[in-house]
Amino acid sequence: MKFDDLLTGFIRLHILHHAAEMEIYGQWMIDELARHGYRLSPGTLYPMLHRMERKGYLTSRVQREGRVARKLYKATKLGKQGLALAKVRVREFTGEAMKR
Repeated sequence: MKFDDLLTGFIRLHILHHAAEMEIYGQWMIDELARHGYRLSPGTLYPMLHRMERKGYLTSRVQREGRVARKLYKATKLGKQGLALAKVRVREFTGEAMKR
């Protein structure tokens, strides 16, 4: 992905946004991000989800349906607090950046 070093923060915010609304899983998130123009492979997304979980922004549980197991993620209290702060900062930035 071009400019991936600049855009990874937006990807994390997308993840937190959706994980604060409902439980998400990796392939769903890959598809959702693709709708917004982000093309991520599982090899990029899953380590990001794992890091966000290690840092306390997400929690996960395994859902089993027959032989299929899916890891579902949701935002923690810390993740929701971080998302709220990020929304304030994004509004501030876009207000300033869109003046030009």
